[in-house]
Amino acid sequence: MVALGGWILLSMLAGVSGGVARPDAWYDGIRKPRWNPPHWVFAPAWTVLYVTMGVAAWMVWSRREEAAVGLALGLFVVQLLFNSAWSWIFFRFRRMDLAFSELVVMWLLVLATLLAFWSIRPAAGQLLVPYLLWVTFAGYLNLTLWRLNR
Repeated sequence: MVALGGWILLSMLAGVSGGVARPDAWYDGIRKPRWNPPHWVFAPAWTVLYVTMGVAAWMVWSRREEAAVGLALGLFVVQLLFNSAWSWIFFRFRRMDLAFSELVVMWLLVLATLLAFWSIRPAAGQLLVPYLLWVTFAGYLNLTLWRLNR
């Protein structure tokens, strides 16, 4: 059970690290599409996603005797680093262009992680589907914000 908590904690740390650079007056003042979610949506959505990501990683880790687990968990950690970095690039450095580019790489890493997890434990890969969908939405929102605020 400690291992499960550790993987969830690792996932949540990415959120905490990224959460240090969060929306501020700059973000409140930029042009947004009508479909931009309100601020309050992001914390509960990300909390659920980080918990499910941690559970998925634990499910893969529990099969650590399989050769592919090292690569799968390595991809998981790298995509977490990109996840955390996006908030800093977007909110702290206010670089929507670089944030979008970083998010494209993150999307590819999430997809690679999902496929790697799926090959080891299909249920673990399935747990990452909502995350990939959310990152897809975030990418579209990031691109839209960048276009509206050039």
